[in-house]
Amino acid sequence: MRNRSNSGVRLDYYQRLLNKTILKYQNPVTGLIPSSEENSHAWVRDNVYAILSVWALALAYRKTADLDEDRAKAYELEQSVVKLMRGLLRCMMTQVEKLEKFKHTQHVDDSLHAKYCSQTGRTVVGDKAWGHLQVDATSLFILSLSQMTASGLQIIFTLDEVSFIQNLIFYIETAYRTPDYGIWERGDKTNHGLPELNSSSIGMAKAALEAINELDLFGARGGPLSVVHVLPDEAQQCQAILHSMLPRESNSKEVDAALLTVISFPAFAVDDYEKVEETRDTIMLKLEGKYGCCRFLRDGYKTAQEDPNRLHYEPWELQVFERIECHWPMFFALSVLDGLFNGNKEQVKKYAEKLDSVLLKTDEGIYVLPELYTVVKDKVELEYRTPNSQKREAIGKIPHKWGQSLYIISKLVQEGFLSPGELDPLNRRLVSEPKPDIVVQVVILAEDEYIQSKLLEHDIKVQTMDEVRPLQVFPARVLTQIYSLLGRNKKLGLTGRPKNEIGLLATSKLYTFHDQILAFIPQMADEHQFYLPKDTLLKLDMFANDMGFLSSYWRYLGRPLVIFPVSTNLNYLDVGHNPPGALIGTIKKLQSGYIAGTRVHLGNLADFVTTSCITKLSFLRDPSHGEEVKKFIGDIFNKAPDIRPRLLSSTRMRPRPRSHSRSSVHGIVRRSRSIQVDPDQAQERGSSQSYIEYPREYPMPQHPSSPSLHLKGSLHPLHYSHQAPCSSPQLSHFFHQGGLPPGKQESISINELVEQLSNTEVLHEQADIIHYLYLHRGPDWEIKIDGRKCCINELLVELYEKAGHWKHWGLVRHTAGLLKKRVEELALAATDLLVRQKQLSVGLPSDREKVIMRPLPPDDLAKIIFEACGEDLSTASLTQELLIYLAMFIRTEPKLFNEMLRLRVGLIIQVMASELARTLKCSGDEASEHLLNLSPFEMKTLLHHILSGKEFVINTEHTNVEDECRLSVSTKKVGEEATEFAKLSRKPYAKMQKSIPNLDPEELEKEDDVESDRQGQWLRRRRLDGALNRVPVGFYPRVWKVLKMCHGLVIEGHNLPHSLTREMTPGEFKFALHVEIVLNKIPQPEYRQLMVEALMVLTLMAENDAGKLQFSQLIQVDRIVQMANTIYLKDQKIPIDVVERSRGAAGICLHFYDTAPSGRFGTMSYLCRSLATILPIPIDKDANLDCTLS
Repeated sequence: MRNRSNSGVRLDYYQRLLNKTILKYQNPVTGLIPSSEENSHAWVRDNVYAILSVWALALAYRKTADLDEDRAKAYELEQSVVKLMRGLLRCMMTQVEKLEKFKHTQHVDDSLHAKYCSQTGRTVVGDKAWGHLQVDATSLFILSLSQMTASGLQIIFTLDEVSFIQNLIFYIETAYRTPDYGIWERGDKTNHGLPELNSSSIGMAKAALEAINELDLFGARGGPLSVVHVLPDEAQQCQAILHSMLPRESNSKEVDAALLTVISFPAFAVDDYEKVEETRDTIMLKLEGKYGCCRFLRDGYKTAQEDPNRLHYEPWELQVFERIECHWPMFFALSVLDGLFNGNKEQVKKYAEKLDSVLLKTDEGIYVLPELYTVVKDKVELEYRTPNSQKREAIGKIPHKWGQSLYIISKLVQEGFLSPGELDPLNRRLVSEPKPDIVVQVVILAEDEYIQSKLLEHDIKVQTMDEVRPLQVFPARVLTQIYSLLGRNKKLGLTGRPKNEIGLLATSKLYTFHDQILAFIPQMADEHQFYLPKDTLLKLDMFANDMGFLSSYWRYLGRPLVIFPVSTNLNYLDVGHNPPGALIGTIKKLQSGYIAGTRVHLGNLADFVTTSCITKLSFLRDPSHGEEVKKFIGDIFNKAPDIRPRLLSSTRMRPRPRSHSRSSVHGIVRRSRSIQVDPDQAQERGSSQSYIEYPREYPMPQHPSSPSLHLKGSLHPLHYSHQAPCSSPQLSHFFHQGGLPPGKQESISINELVEQLSNTEVLHEQADIIHYLYLHRGPDWEIKIDGRKCCINELLVELYEKAGHWKHWGLVRHTAGLLKKRVEELALAATDLLVRQKQLSVGLPSDREKVIMRPLPPDDLAKIIFEACGEDLSTASLTQELLIYLAMFIRTEPKLFNEMLRLRVGLIIQVMASELARTLKCSGDEASEHLLNLSPFEMKTLLHHILSGKEFVINTEHTNVEDECRLSVSTKKVGEEATEFAKLSRKPYAKMQKSIPNLDPEELEKEDDVESDRQGQWLRRRRLDGALNRVPVGFYPRVWKVLKMCHGLVIEGHNLPHSLTREMTPGEFKFALHVEIVLNKIPQPEYRQLMVEALMVLTLMAENDAGKLQFSQLIQVDRIVQMANTIYLKDQKIPIDVVERSRGAAGICLHFYDTAPSGRFGTMSYLCRSLATILPIPIDKDANLDCTLS
């Protein structure tokens, strides 16, 4: 046991130290602590860090108090803490209008201020006069408020203040997609006022969201209304983005010492122990010095070379700060605390000694920690030559209150006055401890008794929606509406939570409201406006992915619960109204207890009430809230079905004469598409179109809940004409010219088109006519069909529903584009990609390609996509679809995106079509048609194969409709060949067999020989890697070294100047983006990849020359590639006529593209020889070249 008198003496010493260095500055009115005696500005972040030591000393006194005097000291210190925290709260509450606005805009001008006047609590600078948006500061306030409240302090007094704190949560919950100015208030390190996405801000926000969730802000005296709520998906998003960024801080800072506050005290935001170790090691390796740590590389703040007359830096001058960055000793205090919390005694000893060595002793005999240590001006040159060799001078604030506070806390824990757990009553330090395996509970609910009976035929017993009562099941959008009431406060003018979509983690809980238990259907199974849920296979695949997601990210008491509804209107029944095999197979897997490697438990909803996570909707205590909830529940379930009049009756079929008007617009939908396998196709489109035959009528069993589609033939698979498509000369002329003949547009009779529309039952004919009318008369133009009025938009909606019902995916995508449909998760998907340091571009390269560099609102993003795709509305829909799949992959398989900085969706679409053309051995136009007719699930599968580089084959699968088959994508097995030519996704089987070319056995043997030699493998590999912008590991830092040794690199006429090395560090993300921008100017993916290989040869030279080579010239990279191709052709002795026939992109021989990189005759060998020919590389006296590349 510690001697009581000694303990008292030491605590009194720390109280005196606090009074002399921190508390003596606290304003008696506002409770705020100014920056210094001369500067009355009080920063939110600095104030919170400063007061943490006061709180820690209060806990120490409370713990060891035996006398009334000790209890009095503890209470006095606690009230100082409450005074400051409430002072900050009051300052922020005076800006409630900005808080309300920021929830919806996330704009820097609408953010809460970062500092206030310590004397009055008012703002001290204008909205645009400072980098106020600092999410980490607000998050630190919320985190500290949570920990202090959990320790027994009462800081929040009224329900109005509870509402404000609840809205502060909404303020920080979008941190994962909100660029801010960060912990150093500078944003980009040039300090030009450019906000960035900062890991330290995201980590602090994640910690705050998790700490305050379900916390009663009134402590032991509180009730349901004083509890604050956080939706779990927001914290999970922050976690996912944080993990993807670490150890990087931001685009301009490859690492930052501030990340110590994220991986350790006070945030403990990272639950991956390996990621914690990697981040800590990176910080210490790159930033640690004798007197502390640099904040980040090339930090010019307070250095001798900094110009004190301006805040910003010129990009070129950042290099002068390298090796002389100031050392901040407070990071030694953080390292001591880190060692204390993780039990590393060696770390504690090492950094405690370093910390003691940088303390200063005042005239009063107390030890203080200075803000930073700098190299004096006359020692700068010596420090440049030998880093960490010169004695540094303490400057800045002495004491530095933030650092002084961390020093005192570390000493209190070191000397045993506090244990780590007492500084962390919410147990955040245990976040990286192993968690038990998660079992996901699954409930399958049938829409009605008919579906229940159909499933029972397969020995699958499920409940209907009515049978689960008194438990109530609602769609996810009801939960969105309910949470929109959270934090609403009329007195403060707060409207509550923005109506953002609810994620899977939130819908996997049960909720109690007025003694009722509510369950919610996940968003992915809810009614959607976009067409993806129409594909049962895709929905089942997404369901399996969701099981894995819950298994990885569930961190709450109780098990997750997922409700899976089966209904007719969501396409869970096939044409014969039987459950499809894929659905039955998925349910059987659930019954076995495992699906996609995740443990599951299938059962009834009532069985899971006791084992599920239950959240009380305690904020719905206001009577008006209850009425609102009942209102939107009633709006959803009492809404009358939307029954439109039958516009095109199938009961009045009578033959009508064929009109040339149909022929005049025939194929107009297909001609609106712009996907090209090769860029050279642009001038040739329309000359090689293929024609499609469609299946005959096949009657569909009737069912009371069948959708009431209104176009003719809607209750059957569509009746298709088997007449030759080119039966009329006008059609043939139009088809081969790629558009309507000149002067013929005016000659088309609209009345004849309307008559033909009401008469035809061929889906593609209906689509062509409606498309023409939409373009030339607009969506609101009214026509009469069989005496009934309707507008073109109504016809489009019917066509969309009909095409979706019969799985005509090409038409589904086209009509979705015409209707300007936007996938609900579009903005979230794009954000998932962007915040993981991936840029996006949409539109086909290169004229229409548009780059997306930051998160955008859904409508703005959809507008950009439609503008980029122009008249090709099918590609606009496909672009949205692929963004959803890319976001799914980057969440579940982030390794697929390694070494990829920009995802060019348009180029990916072209490569997908190219891969289909290669596999099916068909023309580019046919491949594009096949691509657009793939089902969403097959499209996702094909995209996965493209990203992973796996070989695949295309198979034909029969459907339940007579003679109908579709394409399916699967991984190529050993010895399997993809030689069968598969026609479009809906083609009669007999017709398809006729279309397969009859191959001679000798030709088959030749083809086998070609396959065995893997001809085309490297061309394909380069084309894929180029389209995906994939580069070798460590590529960009190595290019930086090449740029350091020359005046610049020229790639296709675009210059990468040497000055970039003065602006940016090798590992800086901004530098990688500069290189990527230049490489993306190359339109041909395979040529781009050869450029990357040429750059790799240059990097090998730079790494192996030991600093000998310096080139006083620009290096022409494309010239190196062209010369290598010339040497290759000369070596291989390829005849001139063969060379001419085999010219590929940029004039490079296709055989060179298809050559492996390694080996004596590999591309790298030829690039090395080209390099030696072009560059003035030194030679010895015997004219020998010393090669170090091999």
